Amino acid sequence: MANPVTSACCLVLAASVMVCAQRHADAEAKPRSRPFISESGSLDRSQTQRAGRSPQRDPHIQYEKIGSNAVIKCGSMDPDAAVTWTVNGTDIDNSQLNGSALLLHNVNLSHNGFYSCFEGSSWQLWHQTILKVGHPPKEPVLMCRSNNYPASFYCSWHLPSPTYIPNYFNITVKHGSTQLYCERDPFPKNRCHIKYSRLFSTLKYEVTVVASNALGKSSNTISFDEFMIVKPDPPENVLAKPVHRNPRRLEVTWQTPSTWPDPESFPLKFFLRYRPLILDQWQHVELSDGTSHTITDAYAGKEYIIQVAAKDYEIGTWSDWSVAAHATPWTEEPKYITTEAQKTETTMTITTTTTTTYVTPPTTKPCDPEPTLGAAAVRVSWISILLLVPVGILLI
Repeated sequence: MANPVTSACCLVLAASVMVCAQRHADAEAKPRSRPFISESGSLDRSQTQRAGRSPQRDPHIQYEKIGSNAVIKCGSMDPDAAVTWTVNGTDIDNSQLNGSALLLHNVNLSHNGFYSCFEGSSWQLWHQTILKVGHPPKEPVLMCRSNNYPASFYCSWHLPSPTYIPNYFNITVKHGSTQLYCERDPFPKNRCHIKYSRLFSTLKYEVTVVASNALGKSSNTISFDEFMIVKPDPPENVLAKPVHRNPRRLEVTWQTPSTWPDPESFPLKFFLRYRPLILDQWQHVELSDGTSHTITDAYAGKEYIIQVAAKDYEIGTWSDWSVAAHATPWTEEPKYITTEAQKTETTMTITTTTTTTYVTPPTTKPCDPEPTLGAAAVRVSWISILLLVPVGILLI
C-alpha cells in the first residue's frame, strides 16, 4: 500500500507542473503589443531599444501637391525590410506599401496626418512623418495706394486662392535705381508703408512681391508714378437734417478724412449723391470747396439717403463713398378739423353710453317697498280681505 504522504506530494508536484506549462503556453500565444508612442512622437522611456540603434528623431515634415502621388519613406530603413505603417494611430493596409515605403495615390487634404513606421514584428518605432498637402502659390494680387499724400503710401498683397500650407512673402520697392524701405504693419500682416523719397518726381516707383512655399513660388510687379495712387479715405461724420418750414430742403454736413494730413496745402473737393429710398436713381452734386451743402429739390415727407466722396483737387482718384446718412425733409404737423356730422355722431355716442351706464339694476332685497299700485289694484285687495274674514270665523 502506497504511503499517503508520498502520494499527496506527487499530486502537488504534478499540479504545479501543469500550471507552469499553461502559463508558458498563454505567454507564447499572446500577441506582442506596440510600444506606446507619446504625443511628441517619441517612444515611452519604459520601452527599451535594440542595441546599436539610434534613438527616434523628431518627426520629418513632408509636403506634397494636391493630386500627386506621394511616397513616404521609412527613414533609413532597408527598402525591402518588413515594416508596418500607421496614420494618426490607425493601421494602414499593406497593399499601400512599396517595400518599406508607403505609396499614396492622388493625395488630397484628407491625407494630411501623422504617419509612423514600425520595424517588422517587433513593433519598434523607426520613423515618423508629418504629411501636409497643398498647392504652390499663384501670382499674388498687389495694390499700392496713398491715402495720406504727401506723407507716404502703402502696398498690400494677397493670394487669389488658398494653398493650405504656410506661405512667405518678400517685397521690394524701388524709386528709379534707389531701393526704399518698406515697414511692415503688425496687422494686417500683408501690408507695408513706404515714405515718398522725393515729391513731384517724374521717376516711377516699382514694387515687386514674391510669394513662396514648400511647393513653389510666384511673383508680381507693378510700376506707377506718385500721383496715380493718391486716393483719400471717405469723408467722416456725414450728417443730414431737415430745414425748418422748408419741406424740400435737407442740410448736409461732413468732415475731411482724419488721415489726410494737410488739407490746407493739399485741399480736397467733394462729390455728394442723394436719393429718396423709394427710388433707385441717384442725384449728384460736385462741390469745389466747403464741407456742407443744402439739398433744395427733395421730395416732401420722403426719407433720403446721402453719401459723400473726396478727391485731391488735381491728382489721384475719388475716394470710396462715405457711410450713408438718412434724413426726411420737414413736414407740417396735420391740423385735426371736426365737422358738424362728427359732432352729432360724438354727442349720440356719449348719450348712449351715459344711459347704458346709469340704468338702475333690479333689486333683490325682500324688504324693499312695493311699487305704487293703481286704484283697481286697491279694490281687489279689499275684496280679498272681506272674503277671508267669514272663512276665518267659520274655522273658529
